[in-house]
Amino acid sequence: MASTNPKPTKVTPITLPPLPWPEDALEPFISKNTIGFHYGKHHRTYVDKLNELIAGKPEAAMSLEDIVRKTVGKQTKVDILHNAQQTWNHTFYWNSMRPKGDPKPPREIAEKIQSSFGGYDAFKKKFAEAAVGQFGSGWAWLIAQGGKLKVVATPDGEDPLPTSATPLLTLDVWEHAYYLDYQNRRKDYVAAVIDNLLNWDFATQNLAHGNDKRERPPRR
Repeated sequence: MASTNPKPTKVTPITLPPLPWPEDALEPFISKNTIGFHYGKHHRTYVDKLNELIAGKPEAAMSLEDIVRKTVGKQTKVDILHNAQQTWNHTFYWNSMRPKGDPKPPREIAEKIQSSFGGYDAFKKKFAEAAVGQFGSGWAWLIAQGGKLKVVATPDGEDPLPTSATPLLTLDVWEHAYYLDYQNRRKDYVAAVIDNLLNWDFATQNLAHGNDKRERPPRR
């Protein structure tokens, strides 16, 4: 007699994706030492803790984005949410930067920056103010929403995933992102990234894909 037991769902653990560039590629603006600790210690810890928390639970079969979206607002899932957010946010952050970043965005996104902020310099000022002004730990984001580009800041590990917005770029302003290189000079770190490391190709890809089809940091 054939078994009526359902086949178990194959679950693949969420793994730490490789960096999109070598650990020393962002020097002199972000050191190899900082990347080694930030990626190798902090990001890895979020991934490992998330896998520990979701083991044997429905979230173990979800995509990373779905874990974030479906645990928001659920008090019993707060630890899962926080570690999922930080796992996703960090992968998005690494991809938001590249060595010898683009000094100016390509035409597709430059036109939206012009119409949304009044020019590239105005965007840079607003993005820097959001990053520097975020009290305590958090993130600054460039997002697309309602046909316009906007700059927002979020506390702790919060991100735009549960909203209708499309994240285009992000900047990590947790102290571990910059303290080894800049100590308490968050403003200098923010300026260094904005002026030298922004990956506008990544932002353009995200804008083209839109909220439902955007480029997603890999789960594994």
